[in-house]
Amino acid sequence: MIAADGRMLTVGLFIAFILITLGITFWARSTTRGADDFYAGGRAFSGMQNGIALAGDYMSAASFLGIAGLIALSGYDGFLYSIGFLVAWLLSLLLVELMRNAGRFTMADVLSYRVKRQPRVRTAAAISTVVVSVFYLLAQMVGAGALVSLLLGIRRGEEFAGVSADAAQVLTIVVVGAVMVFYVMFGGMKATTWVQIIKAVLLVASTVVLTVLVLSRFGFNPSAMLGSAADASARPEGFLQPGGRYGQDIEGDVFRSVLNKLDFLSLALALVLGTAGLPHIVGRFFTVPDARAARRSVNWAIGLVGGFYLMTLALGFGAAAIVGHEAITEQDPAGNTAALQLAHALGTHFGGQIGGDILLAFIGAVAFATILAVVSGLVLASSTSLAHDFFGHVLMFGRPRESQEVAVARVSAFVIGALAILLAIIARNLNVAFLVALAFAMAASANLPAIVLSLFWRRFTSAGAVAGIYGGLGGSLVLVAFSPVVSGKVDPLTGQSLSLLPAGLDFAVFPLENPGLVSIPFGFLCAIVGTLFSSERPEPSAYDELSVRSLTGVGSHRPPSRAPRHQRTP
Repeated sequence: MIAADGRMLTVGLFIAFILITLGITFWARSTTRGADDFYAGGRAFSGMQNGIALAGDYMSAASFLGIAGLIALSGYDGFLYSIGFLVAWLLSLLLVELMRNAGRFTMADVLSYRVKRQPRVRTAAAISTVVVSVFYLLAQMVGAGALVSLLLGIRRGEEFAGVSADAAQVLTIVVVGAVMVFYVMFGGMKATTWVQIIKAVLLVASTVVLTVLVLSRFGFNPSAMLGSAADASARPEGFLQPGGRYGQDIEGDVFRSVLNKLDFLSLALALVLGTAGLPHIVGRFFTVPDARAARRSVNWAIGLVGGFYLMTLALGFGAAAIVGHEAITEQDPAGNTAALQLAHALGTHFGGQIGGDILLAFIGAVAFATILAVVSGLVLASSTSLAHDFFGHVLMFGRPRESQEVAVARVSAFVIGALAILLAIIARNLNVAFLVALAFAMAASANLPAIVLSLFWRRFTSAGAVAGIYGGLGGSLVLVAFSPVVSGKVDPLTGQSLSLLPAGLDFAVFPLENPGLVSIPFGFLCAIVGTLFSSERPEPSAYDELSVRSLTGVGSHRPPSRAPRHQRTP
């Protein structure tokens, strides 16, 4: 797909972006002096800056490459996936001010403010944060290895500059992991935020350029583009109609048809409800000076994310029309290279082979920057929770020195990064695309019930918070383990396994591929039952304090000089 000169250009752009962001990290390190700076960037980011960073944190490589590919191959149904990502921000808009005022650095700050047994709640929240983040992180890093191999045109059995496809994947995973650890260990939230801002600007700008070039090919007539996309697709008559990928009706099989619709509903619930519970998204709300700026952040994020997903329509349908279904699936059966192939085709059309290589190299570098920005945010969220919640409030009983916490956060970033590198190398040849949707499902099942009930239910207790977190997290993991995602799903034509495990292994007893439809209500049920059947008595005065703080912001983001009355019981 790309000539040797184009490969060198791609590598050069990768290196340039890494050098620029490393420079930002050194600058951020020189201005990071305490926990507020390391965890929350000194709360000095404006609503616009944080909103752009939020969009950068949210628009992952799965959004950029995956959704464009889904639309290119599945048409109308591909766009349904992106609708869930966008609608999710409406729920976040309702909760953002309350969470920002109630917490200080992490999700656990919100959950533990009004409960008696803080250590239990903070431990559960830290475990949930790390598990959700690692699942999300693993998918990004495996995707990075595959992306670089595709961009350099290295196929199995081939080499580029003496590097095989397998070695290129391993090397990319190690480089991505090392750079993200460096961002977090040395630059903290300041470096991570500026990397995300740069990445978001580059991503939106490149998407705008591709959208304009695509529409220009069809005389800026979207109808002509859609018609050409349908004609070039695998199913011209149904390409622009629903039911091609999600919620399919299977003729003569009512049970399977109903399951397909329930599976899509389950996926949609996870995407819509999961965003407000993603730890790295929640942590971004604490980087602004007040609740008004937090709300403005979400408004900016909604605008950028909405515009981006609207443009993915042009990318997906444009790829279907210009590149074609056969060429897309030949390069990657899942369609993840559709946007890259479109960039090369457009560049070649307007600027010849050199133009194609340049545009492809630039879009590839932006996709690589996207992965770096997202993984650094995930590592920061995990290391912050381990240092602030588990070390600071569990092991040190809420009385650590700031220098100790920050040092532990840096060590935690290194450990989590090393673990992610190891797991990604082991899983590099597996289909881990489901991990992103699973991370959203776990966040919606474990974190969202505890957050919502903490903010709005006067009777809620620490027992309910712990039961809700562990119940939602464990329930979603168990359901996925016994779902077709892990075993039992086979291509009826080729007989090849479409599950994580090879064909012949089938222990799937849960019929849905996404657990959200069951695990999210189960998480709420565990939190409610844990509260009602616990011997722990609720503290109405603590709820009143939290309500005033969450609505007004009085006392937010300041470490208490003493434990509130309702938090003195260990």
